[in-house]
Amino acid sequence: MSRTHTYRCLNCLDEVLTRSFDVSHLSRTCPNCDSFERFANETVIDRFESLEASPPAELDWERLQRREKLLVAERLARTEKTLADFDLGGNESEDVGDGVSATEA
Repeated sequence: MSRTHTYRCLNCLDEVLTRSFDVSHLSRTCPNCDSFERFANETVIDRFESLEASPPAELDWERLQRREKLLVAERLARTEKTLADFDLGGNESEDVGDGVSATEA
């Protein structure tokens, strides 16, 4: 039996999909909120919720937009990056992909 992975709609956070493959996100129409949306891997959502509950002191977490927070959560959950790899406290930022502004060291 193969391992399954869970994905949640980023718009409503209620709809859950289960798939046999492991990717950072899926894009599809959500049957719950009817929007074409990303479904993020549950490990990313878990990391995001953990960071929201206890924002890291080394990042200006509250300054970030939701999409930027999700990018940081995705990089922490799905790569070997650590909080030390991000510099999100300054005024200058650069694009790190996917249209999200943040600075990665």
